Amino acid sequence: MRAREMGIPFEGTTGPHNAITDVGGIEVGYTTLIEGSGVRTGVTAILPRGKASKDPVFASWFPLNGNGEMTGTAWIDESGFMEGPVMLTNTHSVGVVRDAVVRWQFENGKMFQPYSYPIVAETYDGTLNDINGFHVKPDHALAAIAAAKTGSIAEGNVGGGTGMVCFQLKGGTGTSSRVAEPYTVGVLVQANFGLRHQLVIAGVPVGKAIPIPPAEPAPPAGEQGSIIVVVATDAPLLPHQLRRLAKRAAMGLARTGSQAGNGSGDIMLAFSTANAGAASPESGVAPVELLANAKINPLFDATIFATEEAILNAMAAAETMTGFEGRTIEALPADRVRALMAEH
Repeated sequence: MRAREMGIPFEGTTGPHNAITDVGGIEVGYTTLIEGSGVRTGVTAILPRGKASKDPVFASWFPLNGNGEMTGTAWIDESGFMEGPVMLTNTHSVGVVRDAVVRWQFENGKMFQPYSYPIVAETYDGTLNDINGFHVKPDHALAAIAAAKTGSIAEGNVGGGTGMVCFQLKGGTGTSSRVAEPYTVGVLVQANFGLRHQLVIAGVPVGKAIPIPPAEPAPPAGEQGSIIVVVATDAPLLPHQLRRLAKRAAMGLARTGSQAGNGSGDIMLAFSTANAGAASPESGVAPVELLANAKINPLFDATIFATEEAILNAMAAAETMTGFEGRTIEALPADRVRALMAEH
């Protein structure tokens, strides 16, 4: 299920798949680990130019609240480029996934330089997953890269989002896109944030209308979640403009009711697939295209609306899950949401 099937109205025009893969060349792959009673985790791989390319992309990032991790950002700040795939996993598997990416780049001739600073980001899945069992292995990261493809992609309890919780309901991986002619903006999120009463859908305080069962596990000390938002576009934006785009993703997050609490790592990354070859021009000087700032507002809107929908798609697609120590997290109740949307 996707959020639109619940009768949720959204603004803007989507691409054909309503996914980050509507930005040409992007491939997304997953490894999903659901084993026994306690393994509920995985890895997500996003390849900006696909597995066949090692050409860097212009990029930037924005930490709305920094109680989280995204590796490789110092070099993004310094160089303005992002090299290699973007990987998403759980908090305690960042290191193993990072090392696996370096291995993949080395063994497949995908290193842009003789060294690499992989981009690996995380959210905490310890409510449903035995996070200290360290179940994600290097081969799981490699499998996610190998599985990466264009076109329609899965959402909900898949990849790095497998064991995630959003607004104390089942969260996970979600995606959406918007067309801002002649360009496209695509977003993929790993949604694992928020408290139930905060949830707002299309301006309706849905969270307050969905009671929390007494048996449902409560956050140990208020909100301890996180969200990673990956924004992609084919518009010719330079790093300083991509940081502006990354900031607008935070506004899409706010539209769902998030308050970016102290315990939440809310980190946004934005990249552009335009200006191919800019990182390694033969002459040493790269001719680049730059969208005028006066023309950037439609991309801001597209980022905000696609981020909002990607989060709700993650929740709509996610299914009720029982995991570590018998904890159960319920899915967003589709019938209740439909009724609330119709009522308003």
